[in-house]
Amino acid sequence: QVQLVESGGGLVQAGGSTGLSCAASGRPFSTYAMGWFRQAPGKEREFVAAISASGDSTNYADSVKGRFTISRDNRKNTVYLQMNSLQPEDTAVYYCAAPTTSYIPRRNTYIYWGQGTQVTVSS
Repeated sequence: QVQLVESGGGLVQAGGSTGLSCAASGRPFSTYAMGWFRQAPGKEREFVAAISASGDSTNYADSVKGRFTISRDNRKNTVYLQMNSLQPEDTAVYYCAAPTTSYIPRRNTYIYWGQGTQVTVSS
């Protein structure tokens, strides 16, 4: 029902910046919250950031707070993740995801997932 496609990423030097985009289709975009997750090789998937359907509320993992910014453009059915001051520890596959709610879930109830995009930060 919902398809999510990430774009962006690639190789970035430590201290640099890059941005990710996630285009959604299959359901009115403005009716559900969106989130970003990441998974490094050999590690568990972890939460990065989330934004409510209206865009008036955001949540960030402590590890990225102050460096990453999540935003959305409901007219374009797209959610973004701007990543600044990148470090090698940020290297991972980044996924966008959607729950079935308009508000940011307190628990992990994200059921729609993109294919992921690689972000590699060199030292």
